[in-house]
Amino acid sequence: MDVHYPGAEKEARIVSHEGKIEMETAMRLVTLAGKIRSIREHGLAEGASTRLLIYAAQLIRGGTPIHEACKAAICLPLTDDERLQETLNDLIEDIF
Repeated sequence: MDVHYPGAEKEARIVSHEGKIEMETAMRLVTLAGKIRSIREHGLAEGASTRLLIYAAQLIRGGTPIHEACKAAICLPLTDDERLQETLNDLIEDIF
């Protein structure tokens, strides 16, 4: 089943509003999600959903460091494969 995500600007507005974070951070989360979605063919069963981005935003708003929030809310729910986790962590480092 093909999932169509909202455009980046719209998705960032959703994440910013629902997660109650600033737009700049929301845009970075959406950028991260886009990169994760583009590597789905390398072993991920699904891409990073808007809902996972909102969870990360809520953690960030609550004081969790950005890298930890992204790992906990986005990366860990997507895979337990260590190699893929490394790749996802590298993406987080590149964007944040």
